[in-house]
Amino acid sequence: VGGKGNEGVASYVKQIKGSIGYVELAYALQNGMPYTAMQNAAGNWVAPSAETFAAAAASADWASAKDFNLVITNAPGEQAWPITATNFMLMQKQPKDAKRNQDTLAFFKWAFENGQAQANELHYVPLPAELVKQIEAYWATDLK
Repeated sequence: VGGKGNEGVASYVKQIKGSIGYVELAYALQNGMPYTAMQNAAGNWVAPSAETFAAAAASADWASAKDFNLVITNAPGEQAWPITATNFMLMQKQPKDAKRNQDTLAFFKWAFENGQAQANELHYVPLPAELVKQIEAYWATDLK
């Protein structure tokens, strides 16, 4: 079923007998919702977890993706969760206020260096270390 956000989907799933919906793992865990294992691209049955999300992110070829625009749904990893998505920020390459961009980048650098524990607590997966290096190199050359 489709609904607006985690709460909307969850509401429909609770109301419609036999329905299936997709919400963030953190939301499902916080609300005691059941979830299932799925067969991934490698043919393995995997459950949603930090480990299977990380496996999907680690199997991606980030270096070849222009501006990191890469869909990792059904990633090829042996333990990759098949419905994994990434969240990235969008910034102007030629901003009107360069200081504001620099402040934003400083915040994200801090998050990369200090936010791993909070990401884990929320059942999100920190970006792979190699990807963080690629992003920081991109900032240095593509964002002013």
